[in-house]
Amino acid sequence: MKRPSWNETVMFITVAEQTNFRRAAELLGMKPSTLSHAIKGLEALLQVRLFHRTTRSVSLTEAGQHLYQRLVPLLRDMDDTLSSVTSMGNRPGGTLRINGSEAALRLLLADVVPEFSQRYPGIELDLVADNQLSDVIKEGFDAGIRLYEDIPQDMVAVRLSDSIRFLALASPGYLRQAPPLTVPQDLLHHVCIRQRLPGGRRYAWEFINGDAAFSLDVPGSITLNNSQLMIEAACAGLGVIYVPDLSAGPWLTEGRLVSVLDDWSLTSRGLYLYFPHNRHQTQSMTLFLDALRAGLAHKP
Repeated sequence: MKRPSWNETVMFITVAEQTNFRRAAELLGMKPSTLSHAIKGLEALLQVRLFHRTTRSVSLTEAGQHLYQRLVPLLRDMDDTLSSVTSMGNRPGGTLRINGSEAALRLLLADVVPEFSQRYPGIELDLVADNQLSDVIKEGFDAGIRLYEDIPQDMVAVRLSDSIRFLALASPGYLRQAPPLTVPQDLLHHVCIRQRLPGGRRYAWEFINGDAAFSLDVPGSITLNNSQLMIEAACAGLGVIYVPDLSAGPWLTEGRLVSVLDDWSLTSRGLYLYFPHNRHQTQSMTLFLDALRAGLAHKP
């Protein structure tokens, strides 16, 4: 049987990850009709349907899912091989794919990426902002960034940030006209801006004070799934929010938000970059980890 070309393989992977021919075509720099025709040619070559197509959605068939899961590690090995060959010319190269929340990637861009990119221009950083807590192995990432407490135990974890406090915040204007807030249970008499987690469940706010620890499903008429939007809503006086201090720092400094219930703040060990312990570490990944540790060492 004739083998698919490298370009056909890349096209298939891109459509599988984007689940949309138009978005995939934009990433590949080609017309959607050309991409669709190429995928049909690949299906004809393999004599199997790879995608379910409707006017609104694209999804993998069982055969397509099997092909995707087998191809992703092979393409990663190819990238590793090409990177190692490139490094023989004393110019490190390759691509690093890293997944994390917007706040995590913003921290990475501020503390690590500028000097790293200047020192190693041949290494491409593919940074994907995603609050879905994606499976880095399944999705083909080299590494991810999460709170330490959320990282699977079989992963290597390298610290990216200091500890992070989760704070209940509101605008001064809201607090002037609202009931007092001295203990978390007082939130039951307030308007809260709630958060929807990636899986669809609403987040129950967590509090701790000494040995007392509990979670609270707060009331509210607005639910959002993005910390930045929650902060903007709180600044507009729409209610109380519960977000990491890493996200809210500038608004606290400017006085647009005020922290309440400080004695009940939950603290995380912070953000960590993580990756599988049994994966071959490319030169580009080694250099990035060195840059990450150096950036932390120079932080005040």
